[in-house]
Amino acid sequence: MGAVVTPVIFLAIGIALAWGWGTGFNWTQFGLFLFMVWSTALGVCVGFHRLFTHRAFQTVAPIKYALGALGSMSVQGTLLEWAAIHRRHHQHSDEPDDPHSPHTYPGARVDHHHTDDEETSLKSWGRGLISTWHGFRHAHYGWLFNGRHKGLGRYVKDLTADPVTMKVNQHFRFWVIAGLIIPAVIGGLLEWSLYGALLGLIWGGFVRILFVHHITWSVNSVCHLWGSRPFNCHDQSRNNAIVGIFALGEGWHNNHHAFPTSARHGLRWWQIDVSYLFIRSLGLLGLASEIRVPSSERIAGKARN
Repeated sequence: MGAVVTPVIFLAIGIALAWGWGTGFNWTQFGLFLFMVWSTALGVCVGFHRLFTHRAFQTVAPIKYALGALGSMSVQGTLLEWAAIHRRHHQHSDEPDDPHSPHTYPGARVDHHHTDDEETSLKSWGRGLISTWHGFRHAHYGWLFNGRHKGLGRYVKDLTADPVTMKVNQHFRFWVIAGLIIPAVIGGLLEWSLYGALLGLIWGGFVRILFVHHITWSVNSVCHLWGSRPFNCHDQSRNNAIVGIFALGEGWHNNHHAFPTSARHGLRWWQIDVSYLFIRSLGLLGLASEIRVPSSERIAGKARN
């Protein structure tokens, strides 16, 4: 059931786009929507995740700040909070202290001993469609309503020592508001009307936030329930090609858990990883350095037999 929810959200937005074409939606709003989705998703995937949380590469201060600002526009919490929760997720992946595991949702019957046996692992936390749904819902968005997490500061001591990171964190509210104003202003100027500004706010602002939320939340939920596990990670992280495409490469989640500090998540030639291509482009322009990628020997050594 959970596997259907996220595609249904995307389908519903697609129907809304088609239904409103020519009245409440046109090429201007479509372009704004794609531009804002693309830029803010890169801010999360490249900026918040691979740059700040995992230090998978380094970049110059202006690019660093810009990626943090774009990530803030996604309205997924401040940079420090986002990074701390994600680092905690890696430390306790699919264990009771994991903030958003579908295998340890409140009230689940959980066997906390990890196993590589697929059938046993899936049955260890509950049985049937209802349990799957509860786990999916908790990992996808339910965990956000469980109150503030305590003790997160110890996960980001290195980030609090970075002045650029702290500036991004301090300017969070500004960039959230800017993420709504920018598409509204662009829409108003392109359509030369207040109605165009309103549509820009709706499609480039509110609908875009909903869309990007479900893309990134799917990594927490879908990619710990459905997909392949080519590497031994002692958790239930999985590669999911659909999420991999929508989430700009983040859906190759088992690869990521096997090599958390790698800037490249799509480790095979056919595993599309737009975020890594963006990082490589920065590198070719001399704007990124220390780009971490595991060697072929490390990849082979960690593969499941």
